Amino acid sequence: MKNDQNGFTLIESLLVLSIFMIISSITVFSLKPQHSVLEDEAFLTQLKADLYYSQQYAISHQHEVSVVILPTQYKYYMLLRTDQPPILVRNYSRNIYLAEASIPLYFKFLNDGNVNQFGTFLIQTKNKTYQMTLLIGKGRFYVKEF
Repeated sequence: MKNDQNGFTLIESLLVLSIFMIISSITVFSLKPQHSVLEDEAFLTQLKADLYYSQQYAISHQHEVSVVILPTQYKYYMLLRTDQPPILVRNYSRNIYLAEASIPLYFKFLNDGNVNQFGTFLIQTKNKTYQMTLLIGKGRFYVKEF
């Protein structure tokens, strides 16, 4: 009589499972640095989009739009007047810190889309430091790695 069992032994199953766990843990550790890079890029993209939105709002509604950055609270907001609710409030990661450089973290987009002051402020992340520059005339701005 033939005892034919078509299955795996416990040792074989554990061996395959442990190999799978080793490979998956290597993948997780290699993706961790990529997460912070993506977080930085997402923040910069969102900040630029919000600044463009504020500028377009100022032009289309013919009102000054103030941009206020609160680094201790990890948020920034855009508002028309202090007695009205903000147009936009955005919280950002605690891994990102914004600091004054040649301008304070408060500026306005005027009715024509220009900024009321020009200069730079710093954006510090875990891995890199960026410099955001607001240009005089036309309200343009750009971000470069510092």
